[in-house]
Amino acid sequence: MVKHIVTFKLTGTPEERKEVATRFKNALLELPAVIDVLRSIEVGINENPAESWDVVLTATVDCMADVETYAKHPAHVAAAGLLAGHKADRACVDYTC
Repeated sequence: MVKHIVTFKLTGTPEERKEVATRFKNALLELPAVIDVLRSIEVGINENPAESWDVVLTATVDCMADVETYAKHPAHVAAAGLLAGHKADRACVDYTC
């Protein structure tokens, strides 16, 4: 099994960042129903104003090849598109567990 963990830093006011993060979260939570390699996904929106990262997601797939399948799936591409113009930074870790 592979864990795909990604965190995003967004641009805008705190209210704008929360709105974008919420739309993004809702779109991501729909993905397991349409991407068959995606075993699970968990999405969190930062609630700590002392921290600068806004969103984190943990997706679980069976193997590293599935990470690429998930990333290229049109539903994932559409969800990621919700961050267009709002993404300041992104960090990712993929690991086998």
